[in-house]
Amino acid sequence: MQRAKRAIGVMSLVLLAMFGASQQALSQDTQKPAVAPSYPTMAPVDQYLMADRNAEIALARSAAPESISRDATILVLGRRGYETAVEGKNGFVCLVGRSWGGPFDWPEFWNPKVRAADCLNPQAARSIVPIFHLRARMAMTGRSKEEMLSALNAAYKNRQLPDLESGAMDYMMSKSSYLTDEGDHNMPHLMFDTLVKDGKDWGSGAEGSPVMSSPYWFFYPDQHSQMKGLPPILVFLVGVATWSDGTPAGMPSH
Repeated sequence: MQRAKRAIGVMSLVLLAMFGASQQALSQDTQKPAVAPSYPTMAPVDQYLMADRNAEIALARSAAPESISRDATILVLGRRGYETAVEGKNGFVCLVGRSWGGPFDWPEFWNPKVRAADCLNPQAARSIVPIFHLRARMAMTGRSKEEMLSALNAAYKNRQLPDLESGAMDYMMSKSSYLTDEGDHNMPHLMFDTLVKDGKDWGSGAEGSPVMSSPYWFFYPDQHSQMKGLPPILVFLVGVATWSDGTPAGMPSH
């Protein structure tokens, strides 16, 4: 149960939906937890930045095996949003996601500790990275969730954000990421961004299945009305047995 909770948490950064104790919690009967959010407001901007630019580049690269990330474009977060630190040549884009890249109803939406190494393939780089850029620009200028949502709606309405491309996926295999306050804070996995309407079509949540899924914008069904105007992206997550450097990840025991 705890492993599934962390796995859903992983999705927030890119993803990531980042909450839910089990796949059953992703059903239409999902209820919000009784506790108040841990991070109800944005922290000071400096807390989301990494002081060492080279350390951020290295963390971003660690999201995927070196055979992929060595030729990827690398983004780092600056005071005005994400900036290109390294120009790549294989179409992949690696970055370190922050908490405000997750679902809008995630209790850790403003958690300044989150550092989620993410390496997106060319399809995701073209259709998901622009979302990262918009959200980062708004977060770094102190905009609220409501303002961020409004800007996203306007951008899609005005065709300033692209449609999701088929085949979009992410590597999130860094052993140095901090994805959530839950459990061990990290888990190596792959994510697949789709327009699939029902996770059961991929076997998500089936007994013995390694596949989990969650909506991209809002985790809880009672918030889905706010998705009007946004593409109904469903994210699938599959855990993997090794970190990006090839060392075994092991399985959490709790």
